[in-house]
Amino acid sequence: MIRQILTEYRGIFLSSVIGALALIIGQYTPSAFNSVIIALLMGIIIGNLVALPDRISSGVTFTSSKLLELSIIFLAFSINYNHIAALGAESFIVVALVLFAIVLLSFFLAKKFKCPGSTGWLVGFGTAICGSSAIAALSPSVTKDKEDVAIAMAVVNLFGTLGMIALPILLVRFGLDITASGLLIGGSLHSVGNVAGAGYAMSPEVGEAALTIKLARVALLTPGLIFFNYLANRETVSSWKEHFRLPWYLIGFILITVLVSVVSIPPVFSDAMDEIGKIVLTIAMAAIGLKVGFKSLIRSGKKGLVFGLVIFAIQLSLLSLALLI
Repeated sequence: MIRQILTEYRGIFLSSVIGALALIIGQYTPSAFNSVIIALLMGIIIGNLVALPDRISSGVTFTSSKLLELSIIFLAFSINYNHIAALGAESFIVVALVLFAIVLLSFFLAKKFKCPGSTGWLVGFGTAICGSSAIAALSPSVTKDKEDVAIAMAVVNLFGTLGMIALPILLVRFGLDITASGLLIGGSLHSVGNVAGAGYAMSPEVGEAALTIKLARVALLTPGLIFFNYLANRETVSSWKEHFRLPWYLIGFILITVLVSVVSIPPVFSDAMDEIGKIVLTIAMAAIGLKVGFKSLIRSGKKGLVFGLVIFAIQLSLLSLALLI
């Protein structure tokens, strides 16, 4: 590994510089337009304006692959299963059923919509759980095409931002109470930032209720990953034991989430690990952006956008139906 890092240092350095610039710019932009998306966009623009020589391109490929896996380990420190207990049995059942229904629908509907590669799977998984972090966690095990990751990231962040703006306006007109508003916002929007922005735009009470729902969704990322890996590999494994042969980063992810949930870890440490994870993910997204061509992004992105809109609409419909039952 060290020898490979020394060999690929040029691509690693370029990705890191773009990532660092994105992190700086991200401090002055809205939370919905975060450093991860900025790094992705900067990488796409630079990668399409400048033809990278092979000695740099190979390092960029190495960075996009290895750092995406590594970011998952650090991001695990932000997941705590105690958020599920705080939600209450009734609300948790609704959230869990809708989440797994969206994951299941995404897996099968992606082929119906003819989404290229694993784009549909990643868009659906990100929509179901927690946006960019969920896509980063799932992508290494379902695709080697980093363009799929780039498109999925762009789609979920777009609809998350649009939903953050539109949902509070719609919910106010319908006159829903705090519980209903919190469930619809926290149970549908893609990232924690989207949920906080929409919820607190309505009221502090709705914001708190929505974040509680959202954190429970985030805590379901681990069982969501196991479930999706089962769906993706169920026809290729020869024994049920092979379903538990997970990649090293998923094993590490699961162990850390369990540790964080049962052991009292100082908030300073867990916050630091989460911040490092975001930095690593930002650099990985810069590298992914450098490998994405405009033509393929536009061609594949159209189907990803349609699929993302359909899945988001289904998710909102299921949550609305749960309120009526």
